[in-house]
Amino acid sequence: QVQLVETGGGLVQAGGSLRLSCAGSGRTFSNYVMGWFRQAPGKERELVASISRSGINTYYANSVKGRFAISRDNAKNTAHLQMNSLKPDDTAVYYCAARGPMKPDFLSWGQGTQVTVSS
Repeated sequence: QVQLVETGGGLVQAGGSLRLSCAGSGRTFSNYVMGWFRQAPGKERELVASISRSGINTYYANSVKGRFAISRDNAKNTAHLQMNSLKPDDTAVYYCAARGPMKPDFLSWGQGTQVTVSS
């Protein structure tokens, strides 16, 4: 499995921006579909955004569409989540995850990074 480490979380006021980064190691990063998930207290974990191995195809949850942007740099083994126009409802622990070739599920996970949006 690829090892993943997230950075970039923090406290921001509503309307502000944060950029999360995910560094991968241990396997060929470009072989993995990358996703960003989040989990707020008392809520189920949800997929926020994902990006294909080449970076051409992306998916966004309706709740973040138009505000968040996922990207990746396979040469640097990194994935990013640019979060703009943040809302208090975006407060959660954000996780980077990887889905390997021919795998139905995201099996590699980072440790998570806290994002807190104050009103």
